[in-house]
Amino acid sequence: MKYSRLTKEQFEELHQEFINFLATQSITADEWANLKENKPELAETELDVFSDLIWEGVLNNAEYLEHISPQHMYLFRLGDNKMQAIVLNLKNDVDITTTEGYNWLRENLMDEHVEFFQADKDYSEDKNLDKFKMIEQGAVITKGDLFKYFDKLIN
Repeated sequence: MKYSRLTKEQFEELHQEFINFLATQSITADEWANLKENKPELAETELDVFSDLIWEGVLNNAEYLEHISPQHMYLFRLGDNKMQAIVLNLKNDVDITTTEGYNWLRENLMDEHVEFFQADKDYSEDKNLDKFKMIEQGAVITKGDLFKYFDKLIN
């Protein structure tokens, strides 16, 4: 398994897609029930393969990632050949994960306690795995509104 297995909730949400996946492998509902009962290791493998397929599709389509912690905001544009990063660093004790802290940041972007950095980062040989590792570390896929806003602001 390349990524991680989908959660029970994710499988429930993707129920129809999983049925279609099994159908492409010529596995009927009865055969699936039989697999789960009599060959659980094979059923586990099917769940893992399906999970990886879903992750590949999600990661291929991801254009932006964000990771926000109390004193840092990491914003990424996921290009074809490299990632572009914008990092905001707070040099005070304002917590931007709270409503109050985020509002402070919005009103004080040019404050001396706010630093901006930009960088480009090349992908490794497996760019989807690079993206997945960032998600595992707390990044979330977004539409890129914050990245676009700060990109205009600092460029």
